Amino acid sequence: MKFTKMHGAGNDYIYVNGFTETIENPMEFAIKYSDRHKGIGSDGLVMIMPSETCDFRMRMFNADGSESEMCGNASRCIGKFVYDKGLTTKTSVTLETLAGVKVLELFVGADNKVEKVTVDMGVPILNGLSIPTIFDEAQVVNKELKYNDELTYNITAVSMGNPHAVIFTTGIHQLDLPKIGPVVENVAAFPRRTNTEFIEVVNKSHVKMRVWERGSGETMACGTGACAAVVAGVLNGMNERKTKVELLGGELTIEWKEADNHVYLTGGATTVFEGEI
Repeated sequence: MKFTKMHGAGNDYIYVNGFTETIENPMEFAIKYSDRHKGIGSDGLVMIMPSETCDFRMRMFNADGSESEMCGNASRCIGKFVYDKGLTTKTSVTLETLAGVKVLELFVGADNKVEKVTVDMGVPILNGLSIPTIFDEAQVVNKELKYNDELTYNITAVSMGNPHAVIFTTGIHQLDLPKIGPVVENVAAFPRRTNTEFIEVVNKSHVKMRVWERGSGETMACGTGACAAVVAGVLNGMNERKTKVELLGGELTIEWKEADNHVYLTGGATTVFEGEI
């Protein structure tokens, strides 16, 4: 089986061409080959597949084998994959995901390779029960949440097709995420578990972020998380609608447009290596 290792802002996945390759048990595959010591090493598996309604369909599995609805960084890499490998000549591509249809705008460089991609991530979901959380509220903004006897944070809940708890704080690089992460991921207030973003505001158009991803642990970046963070920042008056998000693996530009209420994610996509297993 051939595969491609790619990353978006350090958020790395194993990409497999589902038009030519078949994975019988993607959950098992993701667990085995995401292992950074005994496998290929990644945050999970992304399968690029045929679609009856769009140009392509994405299935993605976290490193623990759980299937996720959507990944912004993976979507950008898919845009690069399908164009660079000649699966399409379009620079505007539709992608079917479990979180709905996403539109990818591809920016092609002088070498006829995709350098960056903008993903229309759609309208953020803010209703508490729809995210889902246990809170029957139109918006869950700056809500105090007691995680355990030692841990209490004020969260803003946002779904970008997958659930996020956004926490504004300081000193994010001093946080002991390996200890905190499993607690915030599995809190009962989020019935389907949650991704958690810790945000430090630099100024109105620049924030720093660390993320604990549901099913993968701390990752170098999370595209949907960056989108959720900027939406949460607007709701809390912390940042502008267009904001640079600085992650461990690089930078993303997020814009929550008033005109259509959609969130747009722009960033690079990198092919690391090709391989065969």
